[in-house]
Amino acid sequence: MKAVKSGDDENKLKQIVLDANIDHDPISIAGMQHSQGGQTLYPNGILLDMKQYNKILKLDENKKQITVQSGTTWADIQKFINPYGLALKVSQSQSIFTVGGSLSVNVHGRDIRHHALIETVESFRLLNAQGDIMTVSRDANSELFHAVIGGYGLFGVILDVTLHLTDDELYQIQTKSLAYDDYSSYFNREILQNDAVKMHLARISVAPDSYLKEMYVTDYYETDDRSQLEKFSSLKRETIIAIPKFFLGLARLNNWGKNMFWTTQNVYNENINGSYISRNNAMRSDSIFMEYDSFNKTEVLQEYFVPVEQFTAYIDDLRETLKNEKDFNLLNITVRYVEKNEETVMSYAKDDMFALVMLINQGTSKDRIKETEQVIRNMIDITLDHEGSYYLPYYHYPTREQLEKAYPRTDEFFALKKAYDPKGRFLNLFYEEYHK
Repeated sequence: MKAVKSGDDENKLKQIVLDANIDHDPISIAGMQHSQGGQTLYPNGILLDMKQYNKILKLDENKKQITVQSGTTWADIQKFINPYGLALKVSQSQSIFTVGGSLSVNVHGRDIRHHALIETVESFRLLNAQGDIMTVSRDANSELFHAVIGGYGLFGVILDVTLHLTDDELYQIQTKSLAYDDYSSYFNREILQNDAVKMHLARISVAPDSYLKEMYVTDYYETDDRSQLEKFSSLKRETIIAIPKFFLGLARLNNWGKNMFWTTQNVYNENINGSYISRNNAMRSDSIFMEYDSFNKTEVLQEYFVPVEQFTAYIDDLRETLKNEKDFNLLNITVRYVEKNEETVMSYAKDDMFALVMLINQGTSKDRIKETEQVIRNMIDITLDHEGSYYLPYYHYPTREQLEKAYPRTDEFFALKKAYDPKGRFLNLFYEEYHK
């Protein structure tokens, strides 16, 4: 990058854009920088670091709406609204990300009643490529509303955002083990049709002894007795780090470690059965234990979306494809649910989908990257064969052909980019890779 710049008020940010126009500098916009496909980087460009732009501007308790600057993290919002008995509708399961970054990738989380983040957005203000500030909503500049959310920072700088909130709630956690081929029917029968279940996640085994066959589910049932909420509403901090970090470390090493990690996960799941947790705390999962530092390896994420009714057949095909990939070090698969939503131009949820989030340990040499690339392209082909799609914030292993099949409005997306930013003021490596 040519320079890193930041600002804590909109005038400073506007001046950065105006100066970039004069100097013909490309701008990449960054929050916490957890996207892995170059979405916050561009060679010899200006990195616009938004973390200082993080004020909470307004809370309307009656409307259950909050307006925040885009560098605000979800943890910041939770700390502010928790005393009011309010909670987020949608965010990632970790609360470390910025609101602007989350809008740019249109996140989803554990909630099975509120789905993609776009559903909770009332409006936002956008600093565009010309240095003008625009109000954007479903009614004002609506074309931009559907392009900027899930637009990976290519249309301008998201300034302040107004979001819909909901009430904090008390959940009782119920856990269960089951076979992978029972999962879809279990979800449709026991979870989706039960209004008391507010959140849900599952994990499917990557341990050799039960590879892609065993699962466990974690369901969050709303309790009737809200008088107990205060007892569990204090926002938790990460305290138990060493134990999960140790067992995840074992899983990176060999098959025995993977079996041990899966056993440990199951034991933990059994231990939390029947326990209570507030909504806000359910939306701030631990993440420190996943931090990883290695000289010649790294960890990447992939996320695939597959229609609910195709899940069993999809897992069978995935298992068949991966069974001979001995060097492909798959550490974890978490499964969530996302309802069909095609509001964004680059929508990943063209149907009611299960989202499979995969954690992969890989080497950083050119050969290892090439090997991982081929395996991931094979997995994406299987996903597409099952009428699925994949998430875009990750390393650009997929081909342009795969992108167009997963996202049939890709050409429209890039055409909108050129229409609103004809000089290419906002650029990143994701755009460089795929817009040609």
